[in-house]
Amino acid sequence: MQIASHRLQVATRGKGLYEITAQIAAWLESAGVRAGLLTVFVPHTSASLTIQENADPDVVHDLNTFFNRLVPEDNRLYRHTMEGPDDMPAHIRAALTLTQLSIPVEHGRLALGTWQGVYLFEHRSTPHRRGVLLHLIGEP
Repeated sequence: MQIASHRLQVATRGKGLYEITAQIAAWLESAGVRAGLLTVFVPHTSASLTIQENADPDVVHDLNTFFNRLVPEDNRLYRHTMEGPDDMPAHIRAALTLTQLSIPVEHGRLALGTWQGVYLFEHRSTPHRRGVLLHLIGEP
C-alpha cells in the first residue's frame, strides 16, 4: 500500500469554475499508483469542487449563471456582510456544493468519464489563491 499527498495552488480571477484536471493528472502520473482512490479536498469556506462536463464551455457558463440567480449578491438578504456583498453568497454556494471529491484510480489514471473534468468552483468575486489538497492511497 502506498500513500501520497500533494497541495495544488490554483489562482482564480474571481467567481467561476476553473478546471484542474490536468494538474491533478500530472501529479497522479508522478505518484506511481496504478490502482487506488484519490481524495481531492479544498480547505476553504467560499470555494468548492465539482466534477462536470468539460467538452462544452456552455455548461460552465450555464452553471455560473444558475448559481448567480440561485444565490444573489444582495446585502438586504443576509446578516453576514462585513466582507462585502459576495461573502455570504459565497458561503451558501459552498454549502450547496462539495468540498471533497473521491475519484477512483485505474491503470494509473483518474477513472473519470469521457466528458468529465474536475473543477475548483470559486465563489468570491475577487481573485484568490486557493489550495487544493490531493491525498492518494493505492497500489503501485
